[in-house]
Amino acid sequence: MKRTLMVVAALLLATCCLFAGGSKENVVKIGVYEPASGDNGAGGKQETLGMQYANSITPTVTISGTEYKVELVIVDNESSNDKAVSAASELINKGVSVVLGSYGSGVSIAASDIFANAEVPAIGVTCTNPQVTLGNDHYFRICFLDPFQGTVLANFAKDNFGAKKAYSLAKLGDDYSSGLCNYFNKAFEALGGEVIYETFPDGTTDFAAYVANAKNNGADVFFAPTSIEAAALIIEQANTQGLSIPLLAGDTWDSNVILAAAEGTGINIFVTTFFVEGSTDAKVVNFVDGFRKYLNTNATAKTNNGGNDEIAAVSAMGFDAYYTALEALKAAGSTKGKDLIKVLPSVKYTGVSGAIEFDATGDAKRNVAYVKKVNNATGKWDFVAVQSVK
Repeated sequence: MKRTLMVVAALLLATCCLFAGGSKENVVKIGVYEPASGDNGAGGKQETLGMQYANSITPTVTISGTEYKVELVIVDNESSNDKAVSAASELINKGVSVVLGSYGSGVSIAASDIFANAEVPAIGVTCTNPQVTLGNDHYFRICFLDPFQGTVLANFAKDNFGAKKAYSLAKLGDDYSSGLCNYFNKAFEALGGEVIYETFPDGTTDFAAYVANAKNNGADVFFAPTSIEAAALIIEQANTQGLSIPLLAGDTWDSNVILAAAEGTGINIFVTTFFVEGSTDAKVVNFVDGFRKYLNTNATAKTNNGGNDEIAAVSAMGFDAYYTALEALKAAGSTKGKDLIKVLPSVKYTGVSGAIEFDATGDAKRNVAYVKKVNNATGKWDFVAVQSVK
């Protein structure tokens, strides 16, 4: 009898161990490499929100017949090239299979070698500087690039305002703003225009002299692809000085922070961006309705979105980046970064921002940008045009 009880106990123990082992959850980790603080913190939070929303509605992925829970591992690179390496290293140490980000080309470039050495691919969401993907096989991106965006803005200035002279302002040492100004300046001059180009040092909070220079030099447009924080200060000073010429900027200005800064002013602000509401495409409609509901039922998400339910293009791009990563995991049939690097060049996905596929450099094949204008009366964005390059 004693022997029988021992056998039964052993069988029960084995059964318990079997069920315990069988119930172990399979997890694949996606790194979110974004700024939550610093100059680009507001935009980084909005980009991350798109990924978090996507993860909330699609929390699992099937890889080689096995279902995995998708865990987002989020780090703050603090909008700082100096902090980029430690933030990227943290993701690698936590075992991520793929990385999404960053909002901000400088921090993307600064962390690139960390991802390369670990054989973990990164998918840039809105980092538009060509240097992000140039000369490597591990960094990809789903957005258009600054050479294209700068040329689009130069064409827009010429076509819509008949601009002959442009004032161009960038932050000294900032890869994004200086790079985008460089491409805008070259394209505008190629169209027969004249450019007055200036830079401001890190930590600048008074933009009065720069706005005055644009006015005094008779510029027809003011181009300032700066961080959101600097943008708000530029708008404030432009309003103080009664600047009547259009303010033009790239994708960083597509934020509700800009809408708030422009509220009650007469400043005309135009930005190029990756996504606009208003499409009748079912995928876009579902995203807009669902994401807005997500913001309005999640207090933390709404706070990270600036306190309202305006949908930034970077959130839509973050949403698409998440699903692009899932497609890569499915195509690789593996959670190993080196396997994802091999399949990513052939991954295709149709998202809310359009069709996504990569060229030989790992850049997205994009040929149009959307232009939006701040409606100072409603505090909303108005769609202006789909702009391409001549």
